[in-house]
Amino acid sequence: MFAHDLYHSQINILGMLSTDIEKTERSLRLVGVVAPTPRRAIQQIFNLQLSIFNSGLSGLGDRCVIYKAKVGQASYGQAIGILLLDASNPFIPGDVANATTYDFPVRFQKVKGFSVERAIGKDPTIFKSLLTAARELESQGVRAITGDCGFMGMHQRELAGQLTVPIFLSSLLQIPFILSIMAPDAKLGIITADSRSLDNILLEAMGIPLSDQLKIIGLQDEAYFKKGILDDVGILDTEKLENEVVKAAKQLLVNDDKVKAVLLECSCLPPYGAAVQKAVGVPVFDYITMINFVFSAVVKQKYEGYM
Repeated sequence: MFAHDLYHSQINILGMLSTDIEKTERSLRLVGVVAPTPRRAIQQIFNLQLSIFNSGLSGLGDRCVIYKAKVGQASYGQAIGILLLDASNPFIPGDVANATTYDFPVRFQKVKGFSVERAIGKDPTIFKSLLTAARELESQGVRAITGDCGFMGMHQRELAGQLTVPIFLSSLLQIPFILSIMAPDAKLGIITADSRSLDNILLEAMGIPLSDQLKIIGLQDEAYFKKGILDDVGILDTEKLENEVVKAAKQLLVNDDKVKAVLLECSCLPPYGAAVQKAVGVPVFDYITMINFVFSAVVKQKYEGYM
């Protein structure tokens, strides 16, 4: 805004030159321009304008970017769009559906009718609603779209084929990467909302082969996880839920020293990742590690330093 005003003040000065040379010279001195002749005054103003707009004098150049509005876009600066289940859980800090989890703005979009039950049940009829919600995020300018349930991965390839921005619906998409950074005989432990549904059908939908390197444990029979997450009662006992998650992590590693990393599938589990790592002492991956990774690709950091 400052540079914009400065530009127009210069235009006004140019106009003054054509009507009153003496007043113009006094005005120019006030802004620090010495103008012994009208022609030189015009040249110095022109040079000052070029300096500001082209070389960024005093940092003003960075403020002179011309932006174009996108028709129908309500807000800007939200690079990551997140598709949410139609659920009523309290989304605590660390949860994918809590905005304070991130160091950058995100945009949420609920998928109408997409319940926890339909997600874990791999219901194919929800795709139309999922697509509608994803297109809304895309229309609002997000640069990449994720989800808040690992079982959304059932729709990964189909949804990616319908949109122009990158789609990364499931935390399970990290499996090939995690396996590739470990020893060939190492195992990845996965803690999931429901181990009965994390099967070859789900993995194949994301292009991930079922491997004997995957050791999977589910929380479907844990009382507080079932009540707070699966049954969607709207109440969450975080201390008791954390104990259940840590217990599951310990079970993954008991009598199996080949498990060298843990992946938390469910979007509600990142708040307990630190406790899991403290308990079992291995790298812990979750939805947030994936979202941060993709954000760093779609919004590149500028580096400044010294040698």
